[in-house]
Amino acid sequence: MYTVEYSKDARKTLLTLPANTRGIIIAKIDELAINPFAANNNVKKLQGREGYRLRVGNWRVIYEIHGETIVLFVVALGARGGIYQ
Repeated sequence: MYTVEYSKDARKTLLTLPANTRGIIIAKIDELAINPFAANNNVKKLQGREGYRLRVGNWRVIYEIHGETIVLFVVALGARGGIYQ
């Protein structure tokens, strides 16, 4: 299982979300930490930058995997419209 770390911005965004949405996103991130390469995760590799994206409804979680330390680092979290900029 990977350790999950959040960037300051991702943590701040997560805390501003409604409790039910926050719970769903945290549950998906926890599932991802167990096996980030599972086929049933809604994950794609990003083009033009490092990392991957996890789709959770209309929300996107941008993360990187640091294999040497086994850390899943959540870089950003946001609505699907503006997260990629």
